[in-house]
Amino acid sequence: MVEIVRKGINEEYSLSGVVKAGNLVFLSFCVGNVGKSVKEQVEGALDDMERRLKLVGLGLEHVVQVNVLLRDVWNIPIMEKVFRARFKGQYPARKTIQTEFAHKGGLEGLQVQIDGIAYDPRTI
Repeated sequence: MVEIVRKGINEEYSLSGVVKAGNLVFLSFCVGNVGKSVKEQVEGALDDMERRLKLVGLGLEHVVQVNVLLRDVWNIPIMEKVFRARFKGQYPARKTIQTEFAHKGGLEGLQVQIDGIAYDPRTI
């Protein structure tokens, strides 16, 4: 039987930041540098994702799929530039969606959120 492991539980938002089930790792609500530029927020979200992946012994190279939520889809080129630098050719499958965030900080606050799925080759 495969154990499900939950880490980074946030009671305020009622979510787990990392859920490992078998050889899949699910990452939710990766954000960082809220209130700064879009580029800095994409960097911050990937820093957050990388930090969480380290909790289960993985890195960005293990990410196979991401859903990127942007306040403004016209910032996709900024996000893609950061992705090129951070994923170094090992790009995950991606969906990018424009959304309004209901988050403290209002319009000047959260601009980027990334959720992802990583693959752990060491299990199963």
